[in-house]
Amino acid sequence: MGIVKHQLYVSRAVFSYLYFMVDYFVVGLGLGGVSFCETLEKNGKSFKVISDTSQTSSEVAAGLYNPIILKRFSLAWNAGEQLKIALPFYSKLEKKLTTTLDHKIPVLRRFASVEEQNNWFMAAESPSLKRFLSPRIISNQNPHIEAPYGFGQVLDTGRIATKKLIALYKDRLAHRDCLIQESFNYEALKLTPEDLEYRSLKAKRLVFAEGFGLKQNPFFNYLPLTGTKGELLMIKCPDLKEKRIIKSAVFLIPLGEDFYRVGATYKWKDKSNAPTDDAKSELLEKLDTFLRCNYEVVEHVAGIRPTVTDRRPLVGQHPEYNNMYVLNGFGSRGVMIAPYASEQLYNSIETDRPLHPEMDIMRFRSKFSI
Repeated sequence: MGIVKHQLYVSRAVFSYLYFMVDYFVVGLGLGGVSFCETLEKNGKSFKVISDTSQTSSEVAAGLYNPIILKRFSLAWNAGEQLKIALPFYSKLEKKLTTTLDHKIPVLRRFASVEEQNNWFMAAESPSLKRFLSPRIISNQNPHIEAPYGFGQVLDTGRIATKKLIALYKDRLAHRDCLIQESFNYEALKLTPEDLEYRSLKAKRLVFAEGFGLKQNPFFNYLPLTGTKGELLMIKCPDLKEKRIIKSAVFLIPLGEDFYRVGATYKWKDKSNAPTDDAKSELLEKLDTFLRCNYEVVEHVAGIRPTVTDRRPLVGQHPEYNNMYVLNGFGSRGVMIAPYASEQLYNSIETDRPLHPEMDIMRFRSKFSI
């Protein structure tokens, strides 16, 4: 009897190997893909990730989390809820990956006039903003920055080391045999009412988290993902010695060891990942409006942000295929939105909890029908 049981066990193991089934396929490993994988792992779900290196926006991103739109002194969409989920999320990832990812750095908004100071004071009195805006003016003490009207400080801000995060997470998935490093082949995907097949693998559900690569996705390319190109510089500036993030015409973000990130541009026509001389000139011209010391440009990178016409994420179930989903459209706020949107999507799939209506792709159902 013991031999029969053993043979049955071996047979089942071989069957499982030949028809390997996981709970989820996840396509893409930017901030959206990482966040959803973590949500799956937290809930005991198995998964395989298929990803290439065609989309770079998460890796080249400045990685800021900042709840305020500093051009208008207004609260970013659902920022409070997003931070409530994002900050513990990155803290847990730091422990899992045994590294530092979350650099808590104040953001100072440089004022260009007394009028801007007054607008700041008014915004800081708003019930929705007072938690995030310091009501006092910070005078400038750095001789290498021109800021005669001082700064306003945004609270609960910082920088996530996105490039390090994605590299370490990718290595972790590869080590656990959860990563297929290739471009996803849509033609190799076979759909059945019960599951999905991709090459020799099967999954119950599939989540596309491809960033701007969604434009090539035959299942979801009806969605109005526009994409904006962003370019950033890294400079070395030994004399500056600034430890806070300065927001003026551009962001100036300290990285340590006298290196700073400068950015970013917003271009709507160019959809390539190639850096351009025009963008470099634009960034340096804006930087020179307030920086008053010598520096050297040491890096110039570019990526396409997955932006949407109505400035809301694209999350939800395909209108026709019930086991296929999308997680996209985070724009320039992926660090904050990705963990929040991933939790929303997971709860929608597994517990039938409704998505936030402003992110649900059902708002574009009519475009699919055309």
